[in-house]
Amino acid sequence: MVNPTGTAWLATAGSGDVLSGLTGALLAIGLDPVTAGSTGAYLHGLAARLAADSGVPITASDVLAGLPLAWRELLAED
Repeated sequence: MVNPTGTAWLATAGSGDVLSGLTGALLAIGLDPVTAGSTGAYLHGLAARLAADSGVPITASDVLAGLPLAWRELLAED
């Protein structure tokens, strides 16, 4: 699989914690591991891109705050 989302600003403290929590939540709702991992990575990257639109370095909290908008954008694509 190829993930077209993300930004270099994801290389920040706590960003991996957001990704692992998101992926764990997707596993908990019953997604298989490959789908949970790829969906989590996509949403994580999309949330980071949305947060990075401000043009300033982002934090893990910014990525977390961007997840609801990332979900909405993903669902709007259907």
